[in-house]
Amino acid sequence: MEQKILDLLRRPNYTPLNFSELLEGLGLPRSRGRELSHVLDRLERSGQIARIKQEGRYALPLEADLMPGRIRMNRQGVGTLQPDDPKLPPVRVPYDGTGTALHGDHVLVRLDARRQTSVPLRGNQSTGRVVRVLERARTQLVGTLQQGRQLLYVVPDDPRIGHDISVPPPSDVGRPAAPGDKVVVELREWKSRHANPEGEVIEVLGPPDEQGVDMLSVLRQYHLPLHFPKKVLQEARTFGHEVNSAELAGRVDCRDHRVVTIDPDDAKDFDDAISLRGVEGGRWKLWVHIADVSHYVRPGSALDAEASKRGNSTYLVDRVVPMLPEALSNDLCSLKPHVDRLTKCVEFLLSAEGQVLKTQFYGAVIRSQCRYNYREALAILQHQLLDSNERMLHDANAMAQVIRRARFQAGSLELDFPENKIRLDERGRVLRIERVENDISHQLIEEFMLMANEAVAARLMALHRPAIYRIHAPPDEQRLEEYRQDVLSHHVPCGNLSNRQEVQKLLHRLKSLPVGQALKIRFLRSLMRARYAVEPLGHYGLAKKKYTHFTSPIRRYADLLVHRALFQAPGQGLDTPSLQEVARHISEMERNSDDAERDSKDVKMFAFLSAQLQSPHPPRYTALVTDVRNFGFFVDVPGLGMSGLVPLSGLSDDFYQIDSERGQLVGRRTRRVFKLGDKVEVQIAKVDTFKRQVDFKLVQAAPERTRPAQGRRSMPRRRRS
Repeated sequence: MEQKILDLLRRPNYTPLNFSELLEGLGLPRSRGRELSHVLDRLERSGQIARIKQEGRYALPLEADLMPGRIRMNRQGVGTLQPDDPKLPPVRVPYDGTGTALHGDHVLVRLDARRQTSVPLRGNQSTGRVVRVLERARTQLVGTLQQGRQLLYVVPDDPRIGHDISVPPPSDVGRPAAPGDKVVVELREWKSRHANPEGEVIEVLGPPDEQGVDMLSVLRQYHLPLHFPKKVLQEARTFGHEVNSAELAGRVDCRDHRVVTIDPDDAKDFDDAISLRGVEGGRWKLWVHIADVSHYVRPGSALDAEASKRGNSTYLVDRVVPMLPEALSNDLCSLKPHVDRLTKCVEFLLSAEGQVLKTQFYGAVIRSQCRYNYREALAILQHQLLDSNERMLHDANAMAQVIRRARFQAGSLELDFPENKIRLDERGRVLRIERVENDISHQLIEEFMLMANEAVAARLMALHRPAIYRIHAPPDEQRLEEYRQDVLSHHVPCGNLSNRQEVQKLLHRLKSLPVGQALKIRFLRSLMRARYAVEPLGHYGLAKKKYTHFTSPIRRYADLLVHRALFQAPGQGLDTPSLQEVARHISEMERNSDDAERDSKDVKMFAFLSAQLQSPHPPRYTALVTDVRNFGFFVDVPGLGMSGLVPLSGLSDDFYQIDSERGQLVGRRTRRVFKLGDKVEVQIAKVDTFKRQVDFKLVQAAPERTRPAQGRRSMPRRRRS
């Protein structure tokens, strides 16, 4: 019935109908009125239809100037609506227009009157106001219990939740609660933004400095499960630990191929493996093997339901919350060496120049000969050859670099940054921070996986099968132009950034400039977030029109669905409306995991930095100035993988004033300058665990004198956003 209703509302000549008229328009008897009412309520709650004020008539949201989507709040309380329709651009929701929406809620927004006559266009971002909360992203929040003058309240851990939650004294929660404790609060109905939301404490986690409470808070905040349901575990165990001979029927036997895996040193779930061999005519055969999770996780099973619910594995700083039980993720599906494993294979025939001449897709069985971590693979690639596996790695690296160069020539953007990996001691405290570079060992695997993802997307599109694609929308043109003006204000040549070649030229130019790293960070912030959709809308960052996720089915449900779509018989997969809902869900779960992973690092880092405040000799860090304001300047600290503010109030050597024309701070007496791209030395000055903010102080050095500018200005006027 849902589809019939939507089809009726989508008719070109449709005019909004009320309930009785819909019954008649759908050809339904009065006896089915209750059923229709339930379906209409469900469609309205999901944002697929809207009930307008004219006598309770129903229409598609956009026809009534309404737009459903997820609202994202920043720390200032300003919202951005990401529409449910991936083809539509975001909508800005001002602070006073967010209503009772909280970060992450599914809401309905009424577009401002000035844009009601058309769908919002890129380059002129539309605005709107929340008129209804369709579904709360979270009904439970984690925060710190505080005692007011008369009442208790909870300050949420998430700084994007800008309202304290009023609560009665906790009771029947298992342990006594004291002000300052971390608690879990259940939200009640919130009717007016002019009063704080109310809730009830349902769990007391304990004092924030008690061992284990920090990570338990993250797990509760993001609803990450600690255990699998019993039925799911039982189902996973039924497959045993080995591949049996009956499972090999219809598969290509690749067990005599030189197959290897390359993964991080602490990885246990090995999704992918590769093999490369030279063939006649100077050509190459490449086999990309991906764990055949779909063989074990079947539609309708308990395993599938749980994997769909979780959406992906979540990698916290001290543990993994897996999508699948360990019996599969770390054992039977993991492509471990010297044991038989089932895979889905993409076989490529490549020219010497890395061009794809032929592609085949099939089920296979492999026996990996060697498991390398990235450090081992890099050492092999940097030194002389020893055995046949290592010779293959050298050949694979040479081919990967050829493919990589061709990818960038085709328009792909080089946006990689080094990552920081936090190592903890046995008590869960930060032991050290390791810098992970995107070196040739990572690039070797990355290029082959990208090529497999693209090939699978092309195949699915040729077959016209409903599937899920990985999409990355182009950036908003207005934001690009504002960024371009920002670049020009730093006297860096910059063309029209709506032209991809100009973006590539700029990114290449920034590599050699002191201000380059900071400007590259700003460019990344101007980009849209990648997500999943049923429409193959392309990937802006990779410059690929055909792209999906195929290579990590152990840890991503999207990849598992793509395996099914590619290899199952036509008609056995999900239909497009069902896939649309799944795409929205797994996009949300991916964002939820990203936020949880970031917060898990933050809680460890904030404790680590707080301890430095007590040290008589706190460490010094090299930092990069990334933004300059009238109250201070922001810095990025690569050694910590964090950003923070150096407030002007902490600079005692002079009185600094903002020079907006040049985007810099200038000392009135010393003429010392702080500008974008400067490298400075800092120490921790303040740690605010509530706001999740860090202030740094400058390690004082001899001031630098800068000769005041004379005559005509050499920088163009900076455009303000």
